[in-house]
Amino acid sequence: MAEQYTEDSIRSLDWKEHIRLRPGMYIGKLGDGSSPDDGIYILLKEVLDNSIDEYVMGNGKTIEVSIRDKQVTVRDYGRGIPLGKVVDVVSKINTGAKYDSKVFKKSVGLNGVGTKAVNALSSEFRVQAIRDGKAKLAVFNQGNLVEDPEVSETTVRKGTKVSFIPDESIFKSYTYRDEYIEEMLWNYVYLNPGLTLVFNGKKLYSENGLRDLLASKIDDDILYDIVHLRGEDIEVALTHSRSQYGETYYSFVNGQHTTQGGTHQTSFREAIVRTVRDFYGKNYDASDIRQSIVAAVSIKVIEPVFESQTKTKLGSSDMGPGLPTIRTFINDFVKTEFDNYLHKNPKVAELLQKKILQAEKERKDLAGIKKLAKERAKKASLHNRKLRDCRVHLNDAKNNDRKPETTIFITEGDSASGSITKSRDVNTQAVFSLKGKPLNSYGLTKKIVYENEEFNLLQAALNIEDGMEGLRYNNVVIATDADVDGMHIRLLLITFFLQFFPELVREGHLYILDTPLFRVRNKQVTRYCYSEEEKREASEELAKKGKVEITRFKGLGEISPDEFKHFIGKDIRLDPVRIGKELTVSSLLSFYMGKNTPDRQEFIINNLRVEKDLVEDLRP
Repeated sequence: MAEQYTEDSIRSLDWKEHIRLRPGMYIGKLGDGSSPDDGIYILLKEVLDNSIDEYVMGNGKTIEVSIRDKQVTVRDYGRGIPLGKVVDVVSKINTGAKYDSKVFKKSVGLNGVGTKAVNALSSEFRVQAIRDGKAKLAVFNQGNLVEDPEVSETTVRKGTKVSFIPDESIFKSYTYRDEYIEEMLWNYVYLNPGLTLVFNGKKLYSENGLRDLLASKIDDDILYDIVHLRGEDIEVALTHSRSQYGETYYSFVNGQHTTQGGTHQTSFREAIVRTVRDFYGKNYDASDIRQSIVAAVSIKVIEPVFESQTKTKLGSSDMGPGLPTIRTFINDFVKTEFDNYLHKNPKVAELLQKKILQAEKERKDLAGIKKLAKERAKKASLHNRKLRDCRVHLNDAKNNDRKPETTIFITEGDSASGSITKSRDVNTQAVFSLKGKPLNSYGLTKKIVYENEEFNLLQAALNIEDGMEGLRYNNVVIATDADVDGMHIRLLLITFFLQFFPELVREGHLYILDTPLFRVRNKQVTRYCYSEEEKREASEELAKKGKVEITRFKGLGEISPDEFKHFIGKDIRLDPVRIGKELTVSSLLSFYMGKNTPDRQEFIINNLRVEKDLVEDLRP
């Protein structure tokens, strides 16, 4: 009998129930902290944005952030929330000062949801406002007010202090990674020169804004010194790499890092092309002008509209009511300022033109090879033989837009790819199967990407030939055995991406799949262990309840599909491939894939995380 649909079937959720029931609508994916766009970082950002907005409005030059035992605390020295509204601004949707454009003209958060989402998704949420010698505290549990003491006298400096603990019933087994938080905080100080951010006692500060940001991201091997241009509501920094391929952009709106770009980034890319063509009086191909560009652009917009709650892509077309379009605004600025810079710096103009002509020659030389490569990819039946795609793309073949939940596993060998293929979530997880070890591409030109069948097919599967906008999968996961051969394949694949598609790594899309080395079990319990220490602890615990059986997994193909599904499901462990602040792409590639040196050999022997007998094999 069909369930009856009556008035009793209709229910209304209050604000916190809806946020907890549909957290993805407010903070994107949940995650465990292994990805920089996981929800626990969005919670921190939502609280921090309020403090940043205070600084932008001229209130408080220092913001302190600390994380201790999963408790996150943000303390600013701004004006402090009006004491009578402390409870309301963190627990009533559509409540806040940012609706008043006189107070917050160009704020990041305009929808009155941010701190409410943090409150609802935290097992404990504390907010304290201090102003005019008085303090007001409020404490919540999962969005429910549990402490609401009266306003008290205080001698503490004015400002706002927010502490929260993400709810572990929603964020399963999460861990904050300091490197992701530091990167987020560095972006804030680059965008707000003069602001001091303190993270767990470490001070972060920038004097030169986007120039400092770009200097921290690029290699020494640049074509010309960073060009730094500033105007009202816009700041730009750019240069070109001598050897790096692709285009790399860091774009921001009102201090928000728009990792997926948007109208401002698209407009900037167009403006660079138009300005360069006009300056040289040549109709150069856009791809030749932008090849190897590394740039940062930041704009301030009145009431920006983003394409999602997490604000990673700008959808606005105008700078604000009655103001020009973003496209016109950025084009006029770049046309004037970058054109003037090139006229004043003829040596830079000469170097840039040589770079464009070099890119043009390489593109024309590659034209015939690329055509043949595409034909080979078609004949290889990419979507049948090499790639087992996910239904998200198969069901919408005309739309290859990257979905946040999509993952592709790059495996080696039929047995490993077979296990993952049978275990995967066919809706969102794809598998690409390598044939043998990839070529060492260190120091090679992009020509090899099209001439080498494996690289050509992998590039086509990811759809990154023309840039990261076409990337079909949010997570690109290298899944190899945890032995010397497997680690060699990992290194070769990482070299491929760093050499030809470094932005894939910089933007946080590349991961290593962490799979168990051991299975420890008795008749009642089975434990999967990722290290010798975990194996020892599991063995000691299970041995108390009976005979223990220990299995060493020598390769992914030895793990049955029924077991494998545990390792690529909701409890998946991914190790992100990251380029540290102190390292550059060229230095990494030179160290790992350049000439064999005693330094590298010693590093591998001391740091390779495999069993001792395997490490011994590496010794000369």
